[in-house]
Amino acid sequence: MRRYEGLTLDAERALYGVRDAEITDCVFDGPADGESALKETAGLRVANCLFRLRYPLWHCHGAQLSGCIMTDTCRAALWYDSGLTFEDCSLGGIKALRECDGTVMRRCRIDSREFGWFCRGLRMEDCDLVSEYPFLQCRDLELSGLKMQAKYSLQYVEGATLRRCELDTKDAFWHSKNVTVYDSVLRGEYLAWYSENLRLVHCKIIGTQPLCYAKGLVLEDCEMVDCDLAFENSSVRATVRGGIDSVKNPAEGRIEADRIGEVILDEFRNKAAHCEILRRADKTCA
Repeated sequence: MRRYEGLTLDAERALYGVRDAEITDCVFDGPADGESALKETAGLRVANCLFRLRYPLWHCHGAQLSGCIMTDTCRAALWYDSGLTFEDCSLGGIKALRECDGTVMRRCRIDSREFGWFCRGLRMEDCDLVSEYPFLQCRDLELSGLKMQAKYSLQYVEGATLRRCELDTKDAFWHSKNVTVYDSVLRGEYLAWYSENLRLVHCKIIGTQPLCYAKGLVLEDCEMVDCDLAFENSSVRATVRGGIDSVKNPAEGRIEADRIGEVILDEFRNKAAHCEILRRADKTCA
């Protein structure tokens, strides 16, 4: 393998097209302010490198990165790549990951608006993410142990599995399809409106007006905290531990909880709708 070690590289396309190379303890920065340092590359092992310049890894196929730092000036770092693995890396800069296939990230720290758009086969394990619009239109997504602070998350995602995640976000899972979430905390407003086939298992849901206009929604042994006006116009099967502040105009299915503060069936509901609502505490149906 070619070896590049301890270099400072700032030229345009500094290592363009390299194959089967080890790149160690290098700094991609300098007055030339060159872009696309590792574009059109393959078979890389990159360790303990610092990236400050734009677009470093585009069209890269097969690379292992460990202990690397991409700063907030490293804009749009990873686009159109396949088969990349990141371990113990720090990623900053807007649009850090886009249109990539088969990316794996372990124990990474990420601060990037518009992170992970249009990716396929993305796997993340025990990562921390700060973003604004993460994971837009991802396919075949697996997240485990993710701690995320964001705003408009996981919209239009299809085919996703989440385990042991802590998501602090609003408008998550809008228009998502075929998503399953296990043993996670979902905090935020307006969770999963317009979703299809969303399944939540042993999850804690926190925030106003969750799970409305959903189809094929399933909650299994979940907890709902500060959740009012839930399930409006949704088809749902839900078993909830504890209480729900209020349920409004569900479309069909069954909702079972220990307590439900208020059931709202007002003049705006579909008159043909029928949903069984059961309060365990007083053994009554609404």
